[in-house]
Amino acid sequence: MTYASKLLPFARRHDAVAACLATALVLPTAALADSHLLFPIGEGPFDWAGYEAFAAENDFTGETLTMTGVGTGDDAARLRNLYAYFTHATGAEVQYSGSESFEQDIVIATRAGSAPHIATFPQPGLARDLAAQGFLTPIDGLSDWVAENYAAGSSWVDLATFAGPEGDAGLYGLFYGVDVKSLVWYVPEAFEEAGYAVPRSMEDLKALTEQIVADGGTPWCIGIGSAAATGWPATDWVEDMMLRTQPPEVYDAWVANDMPFDDPRVVAAIEEYGWFARNPDFVEGGGRTVAATDFRDSVLGLFSFPPDCLLHRQASFIPNFFPEGVELGTDVDFFYFPAYAGKDLGRPVLGSGGLVTITRDAPVARAFIEFLKTPVAHEIFMAQGNFLTPHLGANDATYANETQRAMGQILTDATTFRFDASDLMPGEIGTSAFWNAMVEYTTGTPAEEVTRAVQDRWDSIR
Repeated sequence: MTYASKLLPFARRHDAVAACLATALVLPTAALADSHLLFPIGEGPFDWAGYEAFAAENDFTGETLTMTGVGTGDDAARLRNLYAYFTHATGAEVQYSGSESFEQDIVIATRAGSAPHIATFPQPGLARDLAAQGFLTPIDGLSDWVAENYAAGSSWVDLATFAGPEGDAGLYGLFYGVDVKSLVWYVPEAFEEAGYAVPRSMEDLKALTEQIVADGGTPWCIGIGSAAATGWPATDWVEDMMLRTQPPEVYDAWVANDMPFDDPRVVAAIEEYGWFARNPDFVEGGGRTVAATDFRDSVLGLFSFPPDCLLHRQASFIPNFFPEGVELGTDVDFFYFPAYAGKDLGRPVLGSGGLVTITRDAPVARAFIEFLKTPVAHEIFMAQGNFLTPHLGANDATYANETQRAMGQILTDATTFRFDASDLMPGEIGTSAFWNAMVEYTTGTPAEEVTRAVQDRWDSIR
C-alpha cells in the first residue's frame, strides 16, 4: 500500500477546525443531559470562576436552544461535550443536528421562518448575504469586547461586520474556533543535521531556500493538484503574500474587487509565490511539476530518505496526510510563515473559522453568545483537540498537546488576521477563475495575463 492510499479523504470546505465549529440543520437529536460534563467543575486549569459567574446570571430552565451548522460525527461529539456546560449553567436544553448541506439548508430555513436560534457559518460570505436580507440579528456591544479580548481583535470585528437590510453596519457574530494557514512544515532532524535554523523573517526564509540549493538539496515540496479544485493551494500562497507585502486594507479592497484583480500589487504578490514555485532549483521539476502534483502527495517528500525536500507550506490540517506513525513535534514540526523584516506589516496570519450568529432572536440565544465570551467555553474545546482560538483570556495550558498550543501561540501573536480570500470572493471567481489562473501562472503564463483574465471574468458577472 502506498503512502497516498493510507491518507484520509479530504474536503476543502471542511478544512481543519472550521468544519468542527458548528451544529447542523437536519435530523434533530435528543436534548443534552446536564449531567454529562467531560471535565469536572472545579478541577483542572479551566476558568471555573468565570463559568460560575455566568451561571449565576443566566437561568433559562425549561427553555430550549436550537442550533445549526456543519458538524457531524466526532465533531458533533465534541460539541455535545461543550453544550452540556451551557445546559448545566442555564438549565436550557440544547437541540442540534448535523448536515453537510448546511449552506442550502440555512437559506431555506431562514426564508421559511423556521431557522434555529443559532447558526454557525464556516465562511462569512453567506452570513453577510443573509444579514443584508434581514435574516441575522446584529449583536449590540460585542464589537468592543472582541476588539479587547481577541488577538488582532479589530480584524475579527471587521470580518463579522456586515451591512443590514437598511444599509447600517453591525456586528453579526462571534468567531469561535480558527484554522491557521500561515505555517511551514519541516523535519527537525534534517534541519539539525544540515545546521539550519528556523527562519524568523521572509528574508531569512528566502536566504535559507538559496542555501539549501547551494548545499545540493531541494528546498521545497509544493503541489497544487486537487482534482476538480486544482489550483487552490496556490491561492493560499498568494493570499499569504498579499498580507506580507501590503497593508490589510489593500487585501480587503482586493477581496471586494474595489481594487482590480490585475492591480500591480496583486501581480507582485503572485510573483512572490512564483519566486518559490516556478524555480526548478527550489522545487523538483519547477512549475509544471508543481501543477501536476496533488497537494496531499507533495508533503510526503519531507519523509522520504533521503528527503526530497526540507520545507512545505500548508495549513494546520496537513497532518491528516502525513504517513502513518509520524509523530508531531518530534518527526515533524512547523514554524510561522514569516513576514518581511523590511516591511512594517506586523505578524499577519491567514486562516478560516466558524462564525456563530443569531438567526432567531431570543434571550436564550443571546445568552449563548455570552457563554462563548467566557474563557471556559474555549478551554473545554481546546482540551478536546482540533481547536484553536484567538481568545486572549483562554488558558493555553488547556490545549490538548504541544502542537495545538504552538499553533494557538501563532494565532494569539497575530497582529492581523484575514480570512481565506478565495472563500470570500464570488464563487465564480474565488473557486473557479482564481484557481484556474494559478494553474496557468504556475505553468508559465505571466502574472499580468492571468490576473487580467480574472478581472475580465469579474467584470462579466457584475
